[in-house]
Amino acid sequence: MKSIKKVLGAVFAAAIGVSLAAGCGANASTATAGNAGNPTGGAKKEVVLKVGAVPTPHAEILDYIKPMLAKEGIDLQVVVFNDYVQPNRALASGQIDANYFQHVPYLNDYNKQNGTDLVPTVAVHFEPLGLYPGKSTSLKNIPDGATIAVPNDTTNEGRALLLLQSAGIIKLKDPTDLTATPDDIVSNPHHIRIEELDAAAIPRSVHDVNYAVINGNYALEAGFNISDALISEKANSLAAKTYANVIVVRKGEQNNPAIIALDKAITSPAVKKFIEQKYKGSVVPVF
Repeated sequence: MKSIKKVLGAVFAAAIGVSLAAGCGANASTATAGNAGNPTGGAKKEVVLKVGAVPTPHAEILDYIKPMLAKEGIDLQVVVFNDYVQPNRALASGQIDANYFQHVPYLNDYNKQNGTDLVPTVAVHFEPLGLYPGKSTSLKNIPDGATIAVPNDTTNEGRALLLLQSAGIIKLKDPTDLTATPDDIVSNPHHIRIEELDAAAIPRSVHDVNYAVINGNYALEAGFNISDALISEKANSLAAKTYANVIVVRKGEQNNPAIIALDKAITSPAVKKFIEQKYKGSVVPVF
C-alpha cells in the first residue's frame, strides 16, 4: 500500500511540474513596448518595438542596431515609410512606438498643424541639405529665369532658401529666418523661379529644373553623394545645430525602458563609426 502511495505521489508531483512549466512558457510570450523590462523578476519577456523610418539612412541605421537591442530582449521592427507625413500619423495613432526621420522644427510644425503631442528623445544625426545640378551644372553662370526646386514643407523650404542665400543666389529680408518663404526674397538678381515640390519627389524632377535643393536622405536614396552638390550646409552651420534628426515618441513614453534602450543603442560609439564610414559626410553624427 505504501508503495502505491509513493507511485501516486510521484505522478502527482510530475503533473504539477508540467503545469508549472507550461505556466512559465506563457510568460515568455511576446510583449509590447509598454511592457519592457521585468520588474517582477519572472521569466523575461521579449519586447516588440516598432519604429517608423524613411529608408535612407534612418531605416539602415535602425537595422544596424537590431542585434544590440536583441541582446536586451527587444525585437526591433522597422516600419518603412516613403514620405514625411505617415510616420507621425502612425505614431500618434499608436500603430508604431517611435519614429526616426525628422528634425525638431519639422516636428514642432507638425504638432502645431495637427494638434498632436509628439516629443523628441535623442538627437542622432544631421543630413546636410545640398544644391544639386539639374539642367545647369555650375553656379558661375546662372541662367536668367533659372528654376530651382525646393522642398514644399514649411521648415525645409526655409532651410533651402537660406542655402540659396549662402550661395549668393538670393537675399532674404531676414538672413537668419529659418521659416522664410519665397515672399521673403528681397533680392533676386537672376530672376530665379522657386518651384515648390514634395521633398521626396525632387530627386525625380532634378533634370526638369536648373537646380534642386534635396534633403540628405532623399539624395542618398537617389544615388547622390554630398560631394555631388554645388553647395551644401556646413557641419558648423545654424542648420546643423537646428536640424539634427531625432527619435520621436508620444509624450509620456520617454522613460519607457524599450525607448531608453533604443536611445542608448542608436547613440553608441559603434553607430557613430557606422555612420561615418558608410555615408562619408552625407550623414553626420551629432552625439
